[in-house]
Amino acid sequence: MKQCYFCTNNIKDVDYKEVEVLKNYLDTHSRILRHSRTGTCSKHQRRLGLAVKRARFMALLPFVQG
Repeated sequence: MKQCYFCTNNIKDVDYKEVEVLKNYLDTHSRILRHSRTGTCSKHQRRLGLAVKRARFMALLPFVQG
């Protein structure tokens, strides 16, 4: 089982401005990967989804890629 990246690196908040970190949790079509694939815990998975959605709204990440 994979360890949560945010728990192991002691990261409290998932920031929407850290685009390079958020890109690791998106697939080729810019969809958010599920926690069983990435290994994030449920608390950070929820915060990750919110951060990705905020970054999309601020035009830092694409909504779809195709």
